[in-house]
Amino acid sequence: MSASSVQLSPNADTAISYRMLTLDIVERLIVIGLFVQFAWHAASNFAQTSQVISLMMIVSEALPVAFVLFRRPSQMLSAHPLDWSVGIAGTMMPLLVRPSATSSALIPVVGCLLIMIAGIYLEIAAKLSLGRSFGIIAANRGVRTKGPYRFIRHPMYAGYLLTHIGILMAMPTWRNAALYSMTLIFQLWRMEREECVLRRDADYCAFAQRVPYRLLPELF
Repeated sequence: MSASSVQLSPNADTAISYRMLTLDIVERLIVIGLFVQFAWHAASNFAQTSQVISLMMIVSEALPVAFVLFRRPSQMLSAHPLDWSVGIAGTMMPLLVRPSATSSALIPVVGCLLIMIAGIYLEIAAKLSLGRSFGIIAANRGVRTKGPYRFIRHPMYAGYLLTHIGILMAMPTWRNAALYSMTLIFQLWRMEREECVLRRDADYCAFAQRVPYRLLPELF
């Protein structure tokens, strides 16, 4: 599998640089717009029900939004339409989840919160290792090998998965189950597309040999 990418350098063609800047701005605007809608629904549900899970939902999705807004420019950003489609869809799906005031949690709410907190902790640990190297579109923003990256190649996605499981257990509606299932599919696809770009870097290939698991140690 291949992905068409554009290498950025001080001598890059002006037109290519402008295109990359435009794509970067579009990506950020889409993420901000979706998050505002998501946060509004979650905050409204909290105002009506006082469900702590609603506030945790805002915190959990605010993290990747902040990561995108404050990231550093990428060395290589994919311009392949499929990479943009998969990246945006993977980010969009969980932002379409809606709090539920009527569904009953599958396990005690405290258990749901602990799962969410574990997921958020893993997201933060991965983020601290990445620094400002984060984005929703496949790109090479530098190879990171410290922190949770010593055990799995995509700890950020593992954190998302845990957080989404906690939310779904707390608010198990068919809509949320469908959206989180689609999110997982797109995230797995997104990992594959990201590695198509990253494997062009010899440092990443060496890292992938040292850390064979993508998402779950000893499993996947």
